[in-house]
Amino acid sequence: TLSLMQMAKISSVLQIHQVQKKLLYIAILTYPTTGGVTASFGMLGDIIIAEPKAY
Repeated sequence: TLSLMQMAKISSVLQIHQVQKKLLYIAILTYPTTGGVTASFGMLGDIIIAEPKAY
């Protein structure tokens, strides 16, 4: 579906952002964070900040 294609695009761009450009990526997870966000770019951060129950 479209959401799965977007997840791959976002993950690819984050790879470029972190590795090639050597930039910091901070993920901030708020409650409620859905599984798709957590599975894709939520857990790719160099630093992950989360509210209680945001998993």
